[in-house]
Amino acid sequence: MDYNCVECGACCASFRVDFHPSDGEAQGGRVPEGLYDELNVSIARMRGTDDAQPRCRALRGRIGEQVSCFIYEERPDPCREFEAGSEACLRARRRHGLAEVA
Repeated sequence: MDYNCVECGACCASFRVDFHPSDGEAQGGRVPEGLYDELNVSIARMRGTDDAQPRCRALRGRIGEQVSCFIYEERPDPCREFEAGSEACLRARRRHGLAEVA
């Protein structure tokens, strides 16, 4: 199955994105300051992903039409590890009313 993430973006508007604060720019990591909050010594969170209607602040565009991550090269590990077509991907797509690709 072929899932085009550049047309979708549902994952970026469905899940909380937590990562270790050392991945944040403030501690020498790659995720730009201002796009995450350090919650404690072991958890940082992408802004917008814990909202009632989650949407990562780094996501640009319209879900299901055309999207992009403006920090794609600096995105945290959970984003890098997310698999298109996985069960989590399909849940996110359903949440946004997007069809599963055949």
